[in-house]
Amino acid sequence: MGATHRVGLTDYMRGEIGTARLDRTGRFTAGAFATFRLTYTAGRFGIDDTGGIQVTFRFASDMGTPQFADPKAAHYVTASASNGATLALSFDVKGHLRPWDKALRVKVVRGFLREGETITLVFGDTSGGSPGIRLQTFAEDGFQFRTLCDPFATLNWCEVPEQPAIDIVAGPPATWHAVLPTLIAPGQDLALGLRADDAWGNPTALVDGTLRLAGTGPLAGLPAEIRFAPGARSHRIAGLRATAPGEIAVTLSDAGGNLLCASNPLRVTAEVPLRHVWADLHGQSGETIGTNPLRGFAAFARDCAFLDAMCHQGNDFQITPEFWAELNAVSAEFDVPGRFVFIPGYEWSGNTALGGDRNVLFLREGEAIHRSSHALVGDLADADQDAFTVDALFDRLRGRDALVMAHVGGRYADIAGRGHDRLLQRQVEVHSDWGTFEWLAEDAFRAGYRVGIVANSDGHKGRHGASHPGASLFGAYGGLTCLMAPALTRDAVFKALRRRRHYCTTGTRLFLDARVDLAEAAALHEDDPAAGGRPVGRVRQALMGDILAGAPQEVEFTLEVSAGAPIERIEIRDGLRVLETWHPYAAQDLGRRIRFLWEGAEYRGRGRQCFWDGGAELVGNRFAAMRAINRWNLDKRCDLVGDAAIAWTAVTTGGFGGFEAVLEDAAAGTLRFTTPHVGGEVALAELGLDDRIFDAGGLGRRIRLYRLPDANPHRQAKLTRRIRRDGKGDTALWAKVILEDGHVAWSSPIYLIPGDPDAAPALPP
Repeated sequence: MGATHRVGLTDYMRGEIGTARLDRTGRFTAGAFATFRLTYTAGRFGIDDTGGIQVTFRFASDMGTPQFADPKAAHYVTASASNGATLALSFDVKGHLRPWDKALRVKVVRGFLREGETITLVFGDTSGGSPGIRLQTFAEDGFQFRTLCDPFATLNWCEVPEQPAIDIVAGPPATWHAVLPTLIAPGQDLALGLRADDAWGNPTALVDGTLRLAGTGPLAGLPAEIRFAPGARSHRIAGLRATAPGEIAVTLSDAGGNLLCASNPLRVTAEVPLRHVWADLHGQSGETIGTNPLRGFAAFARDCAFLDAMCHQGNDFQITPEFWAELNAVSAEFDVPGRFVFIPGYEWSGNTALGGDRNVLFLREGEAIHRSSHALVGDLADADQDAFTVDALFDRLRGRDALVMAHVGGRYADIAGRGHDRLLQRQVEVHSDWGTFEWLAEDAFRAGYRVGIVANSDGHKGRHGASHPGASLFGAYGGLTCLMAPALTRDAVFKALRRRRHYCTTGTRLFLDARVDLAEAAALHEDDPAAGGRPVGRVRQALMGDILAGAPQEVEFTLEVSAGAPIERIEIRDGLRVLETWHPYAAQDLGRRIRFLWEGAEYRGRGRQCFWDGGAELVGNRFAAMRAINRWNLDKRCDLVGDAAIAWTAVTTGGFGGFEAVLEDAAAGTLRFTTPHVGGEVALAELGLDDRIFDAGGLGRRIRLYRLPDANPHRQAKLTRRIRRDGKGDTALWAKVILEDGHVAWSSPIYLIPGDPDAAPALPP
């Protein structure tokens, strides 16, 4: 029999290597505890002394980590040999070839196995009191216990011919979602998207019943009821119409009238020159390191997340020529002007020392892929197209219909030290499932780059556009980018990206508008003049992403926000500087609510997770109520302990989490807290509008405490500020919006730069 060899993995005599079977198959609920017996039966060669088997799981899986020491604790795993051979168990999160990184190894340390003898693994052995092993928290058809054998004790592993697998499905509904467009003109048709998610963020098909709909604002055509029948993960109600200027929202209630959710706000204005297009431009399917096949991945984005636009971003060193061809075919298939935009692209995944992670987006299919390496692609026929450094990538892409986004994933983009192209790389990603990375934008400002701000999911769990992080190393809900485009077409979306005309969020949908008005016209640039971009005209108003040369020293900056949750604060920024922090309430409005937040990361690299396990107690006061903020991982706790203490386990990867508490007495007593990084105490009477900060080193690592009003009805804001420029360089005006529900939004900067406004032709008003 012929053999194909790779280091550590072989097909040699695969048909006679043995078999693996599960005692249970079928459908199991995501995040549930279960017990499985996997029996490996030795093949023709048996297993030699110090050989063994491996059961591997995908990198993205957040199934409970197997442990072998405590039979009463969760995720307890045991192994036994039918002939009494002595076995040793170990688990390594990077113990096998990507994407099957997570490896549970069973080593025969004394004895051997003959053909027909067995090794039985019990995942979630309950005999000693364990509740079982928690299944991964996200749905997947054909979740494999991928089993390999090393019969010759050479560490050259061979996969068994048929892999044991189960289906993991969503549980019962826990949260509800109603999604409207963000901006529309009177008389235009629109659609409402509805879905229910289980506790871990999986759209569920287990809803059975009639639900009530109610609308506010100038909306026609909304039915009073909708029937949710088992089997459908989402519903789309088309044919609705905005009838007049105003603001529209929709509520969904159960048959008894209990509110299930409210939609995002939809603004209706007389003139809509630019459509607001919601996109997730960064995520992977199961063909690389993600979950579920590509077509299902795209259908989820369109039909469950209700996206307008998407891009698949598989790691280049895992994209085979065959999959690159399939990606191009599927992007063309799903790209339907006016309904859904699918942009072809890939992730250039160079080592950090060579430039770090970048997203490559193409305007059209049929482009060559320039990989950072062929590390996991055995076909070297196109290896001459590789670009090992980011500078080489820019050289390959220059002059083509392509764009590059810098991001932080496993690797981070070293834009300050290792590469930037002002015409190709027009965006930096500040938020994804991996966390929040404003420091990447700060790197760009320090270097004088003129970039737009995006957020995407970088999702690996098959939920593109609605990317719950689950219970793994991902520390945040996936982000979204709202592009301001003249139409819902790929050409229009690409133009919006080229002009940096977009804002982004940590996954919520809101209306955000930022603009600059000038007393005298300035020269408008679409391309950065530092890279040779020529002015396209003179204007007296600039939108997000615009570059204006020769603007007057004083300008008027206007920011408008309409959100589905109360606004906690807005920061108006000039590049690295916060010019103003605005709250929709004053110090005299503050009440008994306080916020206690932990935030930041260890450092920029892969090990950025920062663990905050700790507690807080009140002395001389009591908690009347408490709720967690940004507690995405349900394995982590944040609980009241009696009426004067709170205990938590938590992790951040750049963003923030924490809790909001209502005090029995607004001012009495002291709050004391401990965490692994910093502790302290605060007299509650001293807490006010401004943050009380306890610095903890690391990368923006700190504790923040402050006070809120008892009620905050403010979901809309319009701020206008006169801003005087210093005239010494760029002014980059942008904003950060923080909502009470823990979500954040960022506008792309408007760049006011030195130059001659008269060098540009006049544009019509």
